[in-house]
Amino acid sequence: MKAIVYRRYGSPDVLELQEVTTPAPGDDEILVKVHAASINSWDWDLLRGRPFPNRIGGLFEPKYEILGCDLAGRVEAVGKNTYDFRVGDEVFGDLSGSGWGAFAEFVCTNADALALKPASMTFAEAAAIPQAGVLALQGLRHRGAIGDGQQVLINGAGGGVGTIALQIAKHLGAEVTCVDSAEKLAMLHSLGADHVIDYEREDFTKNGLHYDLILDVVGRRSVFTLERALARNGVYVMVGGSMARAFQLLLLGPCIRLLLGKKMGILLHRPNRKDLEFIGELCESGVVSPVVERTCELGEVPEALRALGEGRVRGKIVVEVCRATADGCSDGGDEDAG
Repeated sequence: MKAIVYRRYGSPDVLELQEVTTPAPGDDEILVKVHAASINSWDWDLLRGRPFPNRIGGLFEPKYEILGCDLAGRVEAVGKNTYDFRVGDEVFGDLSGSGWGAFAEFVCTNADALALKPASMTFAEAAAIPQAGVLALQGLRHRGAIGDGQQVLINGAGGGVGTIALQIAKHLGAEVTCVDSAEKLAMLHSLGADHVIDYEREDFTKNGLHYDLILDVVGRRSVFTLERALARNGVYVMVGGSMARAFQLLLLGPCIRLLLGKKMGILLHRPNRKDLEFIGELCESGVVSPVVERTCELGEVPEALRALGEGRVRGKIVVEVCRATADGCSDGGDEDAG
């Protein structure tokens, strides 16, 4: 099978399209023929080996040779102890807890990483959902029940997590402010944002407004500046960002909560089928529509990752590993496999 492989940390230049052995599922695993995968910031961090915790399990060389956690595809084979899915089932999922490997024509994974793909979605659409959707859902849940008129701010709203969080928050009745670069603001307005802020022209921590929930996908600002943008009993959730800010939150967050009644913390991603199925239901009902900026082929993954790392992506880039037709993969995709 074909796969995008890397054996040392570095820039996208270290990635290579290679022929590798097609994996065989263990007794408790499922073999999935990958139709589509999507690019995530975690792929970018693992590629570079930065921040340093991304080297746990692979200090000097990567633990996993094939990146990619989000996928959508068809079940090709199942292990003898696996009963959740059958051969031919259309599935989607997040492999970040079970070995990665979505930037390939086939991958083996645990059944818990997968859910049945929403029937109304294409493989490309479904591949854009798993990690971003679950992160958005779990981040919003930190506030508890979001209701009519509550003020929600999403910092770094133009990416995969932010665009989904915006749609869910609006569905729940919140008034949503989105912060990102100028070229993404029109898209955010079209998704339902009530207010948009160009971070290069306005500092949302200095405009005198206060928010019940700040969902931060960027995570570069000081805890002290963020605290002043929170309403009394407000919640700040860091979904992504620098290690320095994460340590600052761990040290100062409990003090701020005790003294000021404002909760500030870090979201630890917990991929699970229940949340994935719920996000799938929101997509099926039309509440959430993934924002796919463009699709690319497997060999174009290095350039797609470069674009993500440079902050040039609106929503998600999806890799069409297997060009799907109404009745399955094209002949060309089948010939390349295995």
